[in-house]
Amino acid sequence: MIRVGVVGGTGYTGVELLRLLAVHPQAELACITSRAEAGTPVAELFPSLRGFVDLAFSAPEAAPLAECDLVFFATPNGVAMTQAPALLAAGVRVIDLAADFRLRDAGEWARWYGQPHACPDLLAEAVYGLPEVNREAVRTARLVANPGCYPTAVQLGLLPLLEAGVVEASTLVADCKSGVSGAGRKAAVGTLLAECSESMKAYAVPGHRHLPEIRQGLGQAAGGPVGLTFVPHLTPMIRGIHATLYARLTGGADLQELFQGRYRDEPFVDVLPAGSHPETRSVRGVNTCRIAVHRPQDGDTVVVLSVIDNLVKGAAGQAVQNMNIMFGLDETLGLAAPALVP
Repeated sequence: MIRVGVVGGTGYTGVELLRLLAVHPQAELACITSRAEAGTPVAELFPSLRGFVDLAFSAPEAAPLAECDLVFFATPNGVAMTQAPALLAAGVRVIDLAADFRLRDAGEWARWYGQPHACPDLLAEAVYGLPEVNREAVRTARLVANPGCYPTAVQLGLLPLLEAGVVEASTLVADCKSGVSGAGRKAAVGTLLAECSESMKAYAVPGHRHLPEIRQGLGQAAGGPVGLTFVPHLTPMIRGIHATLYARLTGGADLQELFQGRYRDEPFVDVLPAGSHPETRSVRGVNTCRIAVHRPQDGDTVVVLSVIDNLVKGAAGQAVQNMNIMFGLDETLGLAAPALVP
C-alpha cells in the first residue's frame, strides 16, 4: 500500500482527490491537512465521503507528512514550493497540483505569479506530469508538477499536429470554456449563482496564468517557440472544459489517422470517429480526454475539439494517474469508470 498524505483537502480539487484515493485499492490515506478545519472530521465537511474517509483534518505542522510515501499538494500557488524541499529530503515523493513547479524558468514564474520562487533549484528536476508526453520521466520522478486544466485540454488537442509538423506553429488559437469549479471553492461575487448562471463571459484575455505553461509544452512538441492566442471563458456549468483549437495546415495529412495513431495506446485519450462533436458531459467525473478533429470545407484550417473534466483529467485524476505510474501500478488503477450521465 502507498501511504499518502494530502496537503489542502478542502478545495474542489482536494475533495476530488480524496474521492479518488478513498477507493483506490493501493492507496492508504494517512493524513489530510487544513489549517482552518484542523480537528474537523473530513466526512463532516464533505458528507459525500461519509463511510469512505474516517480521518479528521490535521494542522499542517502536526501531520505526519514525512512518514508518507507520497504527498499531494492541493493548495494555492506558492505553498508547495515552501514545503516540498523538506519532504524530498526525507525521501517522500511529491505531486503538486498547483503551478509551483510547472514552469522551468523561475523568472517567468515570478512574473506570472507575483512572487519569487522559493526553491528555483528544483525546477530543473521537477517532471511535468502530462503522462502522454512524459510517462517515462514520471516513473522515476521524485517531484511531479501536475498540469493545469486548460493546459491539459489544449496540449492534448494540439500535440499530434505539432509533433508531425503539419501546421503553422506561429498562429495557433485556443478558444476555451470552463465550468465554475475551475475558479476554486472560495467566496467570490463572480462565481455566485446569480452572477454566473445564464451567462457566459471571456476573461483574462490579455494573459492568463496558464498561457506560459501551454506555450512551454507546445514549444517542446514543435521543437521551437509557438505563437498562441489563448482566450478562456467562464460558462454556467459546474464541471468541464471545452477547448476549440484552430491551426493552419502546411501540408497534406490524414488528420483522423494522425490523431488515432498518436493516441492509440493512451488509456485516457479517446479519439472520436470522424465528424464527431464531443460534449463535456461525456467526461463528467472521469479521467478521459475526448478529442475530435475536423477540417471544415476541406480548407487549410484544422479544428480540434478537446473536452475534459477540469477536476479529474484536469487535476485530481491526472494526479492519481501520475501516482500509479510513479509506483509501478497499472496506470488505470482507481480511474476506470464511466462518466456520470446526466
